Amino acid sequence: MKTILLVGATGVFGQRLARHLAGFQGIRLLLTSRDPSKAQAMCRTIEVDGGAAQLEPLAFEKSAGFAILSAHRPWLVIDASGPFQQTDLSFPRAVLEGGAHYLDLADARDYLLGFAELDGVAKARNLVALAGASSTPALSSAAMAEITRGWRRIDTVDIAITPGGKSDVGPAVLEAILSYAGTAVETFRNGQLGHVIAWSSSSRRAIPALGHRRVAPVETADAKLLSAHFGIRSLVRFQAGLESPLEQWGLTFLAHLRRLGLLRSLVPLAPLLLRARALTKPFTQDRGAMLVEASGLDEAGRPVVAQWSLLAENGHGPQVPTLPAAAAVRALLDGGLPAGARPCVGALSLDTIEQEMKAYAIRTRQQRTPLPADSVFSRSLGDAYPSLPSPLKAFHDADAAPVWEGRASVEAGTSLPARIIQRLLGLPKAGADVPVRVTVEKTRARPSAPMIETWCRDFDGRKFRSVLGSTGTGEVTERFGPIRIRLAAAARDGAVTLPVSGWSILGIPMPLWLAPRSKASEAVDHAGRFRFDVRLALPGGALLAHYRGYLQQAQRGDDTPAGTGWFSRNSEPEFVPAETVCADVSR
Repeated sequence: MKTILLVGATGVFGQRLARHLAGFQGIRLLLTSRDPSKAQAMCRTIEVDGGAAQLEPLAFEKSAGFAILSAHRPWLVIDASGPFQQTDLSFPRAVLEGGAHYLDLADARDYLLGFAELDGVAKARNLVALAGASSTPALSSAAMAEITRGWRRIDTVDIAITPGGKSDVGPAVLEAILSYAGTAVETFRNGQLGHVIAWSSSSRRAIPALGHRRVAPVETADAKLLSAHFGIRSLVRFQAGLESPLEQWGLTFLAHLRRLGLLRSLVPLAPLLLRARALTKPFTQDRGAMLVEASGLDEAGRPVVAQWSLLAENGHGPQVPTLPAAAAVRALLDGGLPAGARPCVGALSLDTIEQEMKAYAIRTRQQRTPLPADSVFSRSLGDAYPSLPSPLKAFHDADAAPVWEGRASVEAGTSLPARIIQRLLGLPKAGADVPVRVTVEKTRARPSAPMIETWCRDFDGRKFRSVLGSTGTGEVTERFGPIRIRLAAAARDGAVTLPVSGWSILGIPMPLWLAPRSKASEAVDHAGRFRFDVRLALPGGALLAHYRGYLQQAQRGDDTPAGTGWFSRNSEPEFVPAETVCADVSR
């Protein structure tokens, strides 16, 4: 009989994991708590429900529990306590040095990224240590691996978690959220690592079988782990949302206060916010969901979007974060995990985790949607598009790479109106030989709608974006916020020209003589690269901005096929801090 010591067995997630593991044959389960009476009550409650495991209560403090570890000599220790945002590696190190396997439910970025430091200790003792055997990164990476299996290229991954408002929230969970809300958290956007402010902005997200929920950026290690492991080219976005609008907007407000320095820490507010949930719970549901969506090129090289989604009902949503750990326990019992210490990325298959869901009101589904074979420019240029030079088609094709980089020279208008508009739109500053990066995200506003493209242009850290679409042959539309410009697209002599043919503000047509002047062209330079030349002027002709240069497909540090990388490889993308990132396209 193998002894499993479960730390935090009386917490929100620990209780659920304890009940689940109680059904496993051939284990002795030590349920720990700082309060021995709580551990004893937990054992009695589970024993009433019945189970195959042998249960024992145990008073335990991680900070002073090394002697207890030596006394009980567990085969496996599972840490379900948290929060892990301020946790170091001393406890898992002690577990491994004591001769036991180790699992935890951590989701804290720094803890997860540093966990591989224990790899030598684990391998020397032929032990397994997995951090993050929970919704992230274990389940998120398992879903990614399944829906992108065999793909030639993965461009984006979009992950969202939104629990039901009636779900229990323990102090550790809320303290973890409050510890980073309003601070810079890591994201992977435009093919590079950067930062966003956690919980300070939100957008509406369509969640299968649940409807629309508002979600916001949160702290996870997925930006770094998944981008490197799967060789993702453009975007890794992880967001979470609260069902109650009052809770969601309240947390956003607090995040802004902390960002502005008006509050040093939000953690002291945790007890008050826990009590305040009594006011919001009656107006919420017991249904929660998780969504993993990826886009790229499938096995045949065709543009595709794939989704894996989960719907938890009857209040079973809080069970989800514990089930990857349960799957890992089963794999350990079967001897199916290699020795070593690592974040739980790619360690478990989606099927093994979904097997643990069968006892609950949890349903999952997968969906794959081929994307149109045409693009904004192929629709707009019509019969002239096939005759374009290959560097232009390589940029505009439906299966084009999403991230491009090059160099540019930039002139900027110096008049007061020009400087104001430059600031509002984020137009580039003047400079010679400026590094430029352009990311093109292809999406659809709704399933039956044509493709649109969001272009994010980054001139040495100065970013601005626009959304391009097509109304038919001969016209490209470009939207900058409330301003929509119509461009008369034409191809001639191996080049594309895009003069302004009309414009509107908030959908109201405006006189053409008031329109900003634009002289834009695309061609091929002497080195066979995509060349752009864009001159923008105010209605009177005064210069607004003039930027010209070249682009070529951006390369990752490795050229790893989708799904075969690993987070610790030396060629992972270099961390590039960014004060701002391009905003999401309005849905």
